[in-house]
Amino acid sequence: MDRYSKITNKNKREIVLLKALPCAWGKCRFCDYIEDNSRDRESMITLNRDVLSHVTGEFGVLEVINSGSCFELPKETLTDIRTVVREKHIQKLFFEAHWIYRSRLDEMREFLGIPIVYKTGAETFDYHFREHYLNKHADFRDAEELSRYFDSPCLMVGIQGQTKEMIRNDIRLLKQFFKLGTINVFTNNSTDVKRDEELVKWFLEEYRELEHDPSIEVLYENTDFGVGD
Repeated sequence: MDRYSKITNKNKREIVLLKALPCAWGKCRFCDYIEDNSRDRESMITLNRDVLSHVTGEFGVLEVINSGSCFELPKETLTDIRTVVREKHIQKLFFEAHWIYRSRLDEMREFLGIPIVYKTGAETFDYHFREHYLNKHADFRDAEELSRYFDSPCLMVGIQGQTKEMIRNDIRLLKQFFKLGTINVFTNNSTDVKRDEELVKWFLEEYRELEHDPSIEVLYENTDFGVGD
């Protein structure tokens, strides 16, 4: 499991994948990332401290991810992150949080004392598909509402049941309401959600220009940021 990497093609930053307590929701139909969660606090704290020791501050920007939300990281790990931010002169953090934490985002900003770009797994702006098929438990009604809280949504493409029109609409709304975003091309995993190969092929051809869009990062594989397995 790779837990430290550098992202150098767009929005240069260091990235670490840490361990955390179980995801507060943990019922998304498509997600098996939560298998990386743990209840062994001491081992998590030790592992996370080792991963954070690789941060150099080279870009002044650090992204911290875990299999859930940043609010599920142990308090000791959050304190270690704050120490790294100060010692390595980090100027900006990227964190990820579920919609259910939307009213608590400023707590983390105050604790860490640094600007935070909040990413969130929106998956799609299509309410019915997100809530009734993906079981996301993120009941925002539209992209504008999400943008009141979060800076950078993560969308998924290439799932059986999605349509080209849904994807077109998602990307249009992403660019309309957000300065940054991530698009994840779905990869089959241990869940019953399946990849639509024809839809993926269409997306890769239709949106080839996103490769050169500095505001949108496209992940063709789960490990494209250099962390995970």
